[in-house]
Amino acid sequence: MRAIVQDKYGSAEVLELRDTDKPEIGDNEVLVRIRAAAINPADWSIMTGLPYIARMLYGLRKPKNGVRGTDVAGEVEAIGTSVTRFRPGDEVFGWCNGSFAEYAATSEDTLALKPANLTFEQAAAVPESGQVALQALRDLGKVRPGQKVLINGASGGTGTFAVQIAKSLGADVTGVCSTRNVDLVRSIGADQVIDYTREDFTQKGQQYDFILDNVGKHPLSSLRRALTPTGTLVPNSGGFDNRWFASGGRVISANVLSLFVRQTLRTFVMKRKQDDLVVLKESIEAGKITPVIGRTYPLNETPQAIVQVGGGHTRGKVVITMSQPSTDAAASENTI
Repeated sequence: MRAIVQDKYGSAEVLELRDTDKPEIGDNEVLVRIRAAAINPADWSIMTGLPYIARMLYGLRKPKNGVRGTDVAGEVEAIGTSVTRFRPGDEVFGWCNGSFAEYAATSEDTLALKPANLTFEQAAAVPESGQVALQALRDLGKVRPGQKVLINGASGGTGTFAVQIAKSLGADVTGVCSTRNVDLVRSIGADQVIDYTREDFTQKGQQYDFILDNVGKHPLSSLRRALTPTGTLVPNSGGFDNRWFASGGRVISANVLSLFVRQTLRTFVMKRKQDDLVVLKESIEAGKITPVIGRTYPLNETPQAIVQVGGGHTRGKVVITMSQPSTDAAASENTI
């Protein structure tokens, strides 16, 4: 099978398209014929090996898992003897180690049945970004009907899910994005949209019950100014200016500061939960959430796709497809 393989850390040149053996499955595993996979910021991080401290998880000298990619959508090709949830032919989505390939083996606990109303490309866009948004809003923010919620970076992969999930929870939603994405963010349900090239939401005087900051460009003091006295802030991003710890200092500052103020500053690591995949599936099938795809790439252009995501300012999700997509990026955009 064809797969994107990485033997060392570095720039896009460390990612190679190779012929490798089809993975074998264990008793509790499923072999998935991959139809599409999504790019996440972590894929850029693993490619470059940044921040250095993350190599404690990824692998000190090279990635532990040579085949790249995690988010996946495809068809069950075969099942292990102990698998009970799926059968060959089922269309599924979720996670695996090595989704930038034609096949992958993964535990049945990492998958759910694909939403019936989505393409494979749309379904691949859901797992990580959808769960980050869901867990931040529902679990950390405990967002309730009538609350005012602001999503900074509302047009990106996580942001587009967050806007829609916040609306489904009954919140009044403000999205922050660039000029070219104002119409997109409004079309997915934002009640108000702020163009950050023209206005700074931290200077407007408006306060919010919950802020999900997917950008990391404002200091915590400015973000706190835009929170209600008992509001919650989740800083979900940070640059790699510090190649050792990335946004680690920001995370520590938020946690320490939260001990001394009434406002809640929460950082978190998304937990992969099959139950949450099912929650997202049901919301999608009910028409409450629609994945936004900014562009698709064929498997052999995965390095370019990861570079695009690593550069930031992506519109929705960037997806790898096993079928040949249109070369026109505009034709690949998901319209809502």
